[in-house]
Amino acid sequence: MSPPEPPRRTRRALRRRQSNARLWLVIGSALTGLSFAHATLAAGKLPQGGTYVAGAGAIASHGDGLVVTQPGSTRGVIEWNSFSIGRNNSVTFDNGSGATLNRVTGGSPSAIFGRLSATGSLYVINPQGIVVGPSGVISTGGRFVVSTLDVCNDAFMQGGGSLTLSGDRDASVINLGKVSSSGGDVFLIARRAVINAGTITAPNGTAELAAGEQVLLQDSGSSRQVFVQMGGQGTVVNRGHIKAAQVSLQAADGNVYALAGGGTRIRATGTADRDGHVWLVADGGRVSQLGKISASNADGSGGTVDTQAAQLAFGKHAAVHAGQWNLSTPDFTIDDSVAHALQRSLNAGTSIDVTTTGANGATGDLGVASSLSWSGPASLTLAAYHDVSVATGTTIANSGAGNLTLRADAAGIDNGDSVINNGTIDWSRSTGIVRALHDITGGYLPGNIHSNSTWSAPPDSGLVTQVTVYALVNTVSDLGAVGLNPSGNYALGRDIDATPPPGEFSPAVASFSGQFDGMGHTISHLWLSGSLLGDIGYSGVVRNLNIEGSAANFPESATWAGLLADTNYGTIASVHSSGSVTSIGPLSTGIGPLSTGGLVGLNGGTITRSSSTADVSSYYAAGGLVGTNSFGVVRESFASGDVTSTHYQGAGGLVGYNFGVITESYATGTVHVQPQCDTVNACGGGLVGGTSGTISQSFATGKIDQPSGPAGGPGGIADYNANYSASSPGTITGDVYWDTQTTGATVGVRTTLLGATLGDAKGLTTMQMSTPSSFGPTYDFGPGGVWAMPVGATHPILQWQLAQ
Repeated sequence: MSPPEPPRRTRRALRRRQSNARLWLVIGSALTGLSFAHATLAAGKLPQGGTYVAGAGAIASHGDGLVVTQPGSTRGVIEWNSFSIGRNNSVTFDNGSGATLNRVTGGSPSAIFGRLSATGSLYVINPQGIVVGPSGVISTGGRFVVSTLDVCNDAFMQGGGSLTLSGDRDASVINLGKVSSSGGDVFLIARRAVINAGTITAPNGTAELAAGEQVLLQDSGSSRQVFVQMGGQGTVVNRGHIKAAQVSLQAADGNVYALAGGGTRIRATGTADRDGHVWLVADGGRVSQLGKISASNADGSGGTVDTQAAQLAFGKHAAVHAGQWNLSTPDFTIDDSVAHALQRSLNAGTSIDVTTTGANGATGDLGVASSLSWSGPASLTLAAYHDVSVATGTTIANSGAGNLTLRADAAGIDNGDSVINNGTIDWSRSTGIVRALHDITGGYLPGNIHSNSTWSAPPDSGLVTQVTVYALVNTVSDLGAVGLNPSGNYALGRDIDATPPPGEFSPAVASFSGQFDGMGHTISHLWLSGSLLGDIGYSGVVRNLNIEGSAANFPESATWAGLLADTNYGTIASVHSSGSVTSIGPLSTGIGPLSTGGLVGLNGGTITRSSSTADVSSYYAAGGLVGTNSFGVVRESFASGDVTSTHYQGAGGLVGYNFGVITESYATGTVHVQPQCDTVNACGGGLVGGTSGTISQSFATGKIDQPSGPAGGPGGIADYNANYSASSPGTITGDVYWDTQTTGATVGVRTTLLGATLGDAKGLTTMQMSTPSSFGPTYDFGPGGVWAMPVGATHPILQWQLAQ
């Protein structure tokens, strides 16, 4: 008969004792490696035999203390026979904002049970090992480095650069006391083991624990500074408290233990110069996380935690409270312990990316073997080097606004892998989205998917459905294959260099009616005879894409010309072009592209939150973003490239001819208009060449280079405003502006046609353009608004630009 199970409180106490026993076993083993006998720990009241071997300073005894004075803010190196501090003793370094390296050349480890302080930076190096006892207190104004690895004196004395520390002694660094730097960083470095069971504080810098045989120590004001270059199968353990702007635990080919305990044991709180960031790295070893890790930025937003190891393990209380948690490992299975750690973090508002790398000969598969669900807006990405699979009977669910991404072929190498769902994905109570991305030659098994019947796409997102499956485009060949099924759904798996072979053009699609999500990636070095996606149909969507290159040599039969598309009748969202678009004649037939744009030739659909920096040259009409906006909508977009019309048609910084709607948009590029411009033929405008549509809450600042032309021009907004019909009467509202100084225009609109008015556009000086109050009540510069005015800016920008 089995003995009765002890009460819950007793079980908790037993677990605590067992956990403490494990910790002290690790510490005891490390202390044994330090060869500490009881007498050694008790002795060594003050450092002995100190001599400057580089730099200069004075070492003086004062009762129970030792004072080291180093003039100015210089650097110095002291060699000691021993460096220990007794419980009631102190050592003070008065080194200004300089740095002092202390190297122990004797055969005994260092035991610091008293107080060690410095006004500047302090380095303590002892190949025999170093322990800061429970009563030990270390405080510096600058950087504090304690290490069993050694460094070259000359490199240290030069200062201001990288330091390489190395050593093969089987020794450890242990902190059981209090270590702090008020103005710099704290580094604990050893080959065998680095253990923190006390407190480490670096509110303005990084706190980094590293185990390895060779370590690079760099100066960085914004990121981690210690990198293990050669491992030693060492161990890094944190059971104490670490609080800094950024925290790093790194063991390369060894193990990292972020052990459990009350409250948060690792906390990164960012500053104005450093984002709150935590790194747990054991590339060839194991990271075990048993407690909670927190990372936040100075503005209160969530920071980042990066966990990278050959093996990952999580205890029953493991969680990350941050904005983003990135996990990277060769292959991975989400079992119960992992699922609970992910759930706790997701429910705390932490978005999570799990990526398998296939390193070390692993399969690179990512399997979901245990159900997980969460509420709220946090998102989960499961990206596998090979296949992603959800096991039978397993459910992934969100109730809130969380997104789910399942991606095979995470490296974007066309390995033919698939997303296989044998379980259930339940987004019926979520307003978030689900994406499944598989290799273009791979497959997709949908399983059971429950979507939200009331879901609607977020504004300006370009999304069509809540659940979308994409084939990945990773290469130029994949890009060419899009034309074989132009109504399919595609996503860029990586940046693509589309440089064609000499004498050839980059692949292009004649027409496109599916969905193309660039996922924020770039297609670069395009050399196109025409546009990339030809004609985008009414159901076509292109979003989150950057394209760079040149489009020229358009066929004489082409009517419209743009880098992304000749015509757009669908939706373009968050697409950005750069390079050049050229359609210059005269052509032999006298036809050719009637209008040319940096992004699209003719727009009859919606373009939102998009931009072009491409230079545009056309024989006929030209616009920085769109050649002709034919009853389409251009919203929250801008253009900054130079625009040239070489004949006598209209040229505009944003749009050549506008028959549709332009709102919350602007242009800053130079507009070049040729001498043929006269009272009959359209000239140039800062925003549009000519308009009979509606323009609101928009502005222009680019110079209008018009050598000659009719009196009254050029127009800071448009050359003319026309009333072609009741549906296109030509409306320019009072919240449309132009910079009178930079454009060189004294009027907003040069002339009118068919009874239209000049509109209500207003001219402002450059100083007025840099003041938000000049733009009246319709321009929203507040949080979540459309507009922003960065410090030093000479005109507003769109708030979405701040995130780029």
